[in-house]
Amino acid sequence: MNTLFNRRQLLSASSAGFGMLALKGLFASNAQAALVNPLVPTKTHFPARAKRVIFLFMQGGPSQVDTFDFKPVLTKQHGVPVAKDSSTVFYQSPWAFKPRGRSGMLVSDLLPNIARHADDLCVINSMHTDHNAHPQAILQMNTGSFAFTRPSVGSWCVYGLGAENQNLPGFVTINPSFSGGGPVKYGSAFLPSVCAGTPIGQDSGNGASLDAPATSLKDIQLPFMKNSRMDAVAQRRQLDLVQSLNRQKLAQDGSNEALEGLITSAELAFYMQREMPEVMNLNRESVATQEMYGIGAGKPTDQIGRACLMARRFAEAGVRFIQVNHEFWDDHSDIFKGHPQHALETDQPVGALLTDLKQRGLLEDTLVLWGGEFGRPPLLNKNKGRDHNNAGFTMWMAGGGAKPGIRYGNTDETGAKAVDHKVHLHDLHATMLHLLGLDHEKLTYRYAGRDFRLTDVFGDVKRGLIA
Repeated sequence: MNTLFNRRQLLSASSAGFGMLALKGLFASNAQAALVNPLVPTKTHFPARAKRVIFLFMQGGPSQVDTFDFKPVLTKQHGVPVAKDSSTVFYQSPWAFKPRGRSGMLVSDLLPNIARHADDLCVINSMHTDHNAHPQAILQMNTGSFAFTRPSVGSWCVYGLGAENQNLPGFVTINPSFSGGGPVKYGSAFLPSVCAGTPIGQDSGNGASLDAPATSLKDIQLPFMKNSRMDAVAQRRQLDLVQSLNRQKLAQDGSNEALEGLITSAELAFYMQREMPEVMNLNRESVATQEMYGIGAGKPTDQIGRACLMARRFAEAGVRFIQVNHEFWDDHSDIFKGHPQHALETDQPVGALLTDLKQRGLLEDTLVLWGGEFGRPPLLNKNKGRDHNNAGFTMWMAGGGAKPGIRYGNTDETGAKAVDHKVHLHDLHATMLHLLGLDHEKLTYRYAGRDFRLTDVFGDVKRGLIA
């Protein structure tokens, strides 16, 4: 029997009138009844290439023509106005592109550390999506929808696969901002609440500004990780009492999804108190490893270095989906200053993450995804910046069954629009789920009388991206 399908039946049965205790009476063992717990690992639809995902979200939109999409035609059109009397001109990248690795992949000097991993990268030059405004595009990148509240990508992965480690959350998001969709970006919407992302570090602003600095990750811990009033034994006894009352109430109600979620979340929170601080303790790493990631007081790489190293530790500990957020690549003004600064902050940590995963044997079954919600046009405006471009941009994958050392698809001769082997965001999500062993058309959740899925009614698995 397909365990994933069986669990969906059980969840539907629970919402239709069977509580968790009632369901236990239907099965011979607690193991079978545990299928109603979304964190219990399940069988995939087919053999998986990846067990987990690390999404390196470069919020704001890196410029593809300045990073991974070299366009020789721009050299000929450099400085030519897009229209008569226009102050916006075609503009070739000021950063040189060079062939990297045995594959000869062209990567700009803006990202030298990532470029060293060219033979591991599956670069998608033909990405496109549906909206060119940050709030909507950020939501769509993270949830598949720019118009409605939908479960986040990480939540779908946890719902479909469960968690490898029952003592840690299945989905962690590091340095999420309150802007561009806020907690909806990592929320579970109508999926079980325990599938939602656990945020670590937050935007230090009030959410009104997209470029507010993120809280430092140095020595940060989640709130309520320690109980100052009682030890673990006493706390376990207290929780057992509360849970017995919760289960009595659940038996009376017959169906109470919120209470079922509370029971699961309370158990997870108890075990997180023991394991989460240990995983987040970067002092367990050697000085050499910390230096490789660029961790150090005053270093521009310190924040993302800590985030990337923490991501590797979470991956190693069994977290299913880890998102590292960096903002804000929105260089409408002076891209010559902005993009080098963003690259300086992220290039070394991301390169170190790929090196670290590879030397530990984790890259084989960890899918790393890098990119923003859209890209930039091959134009320079009057403020010496590049504006938004959702019609054609670049993202890359590495490890986890992605085909290494290739460029997939193309934009037109100037890099403005995807034209060949186009990959829509829904296609990317479908392919990611496929690498995790999940059929995006079968991974559904029934809500409000309809079966919902991450890709809605769209999306094709792009076989050319798969090794």
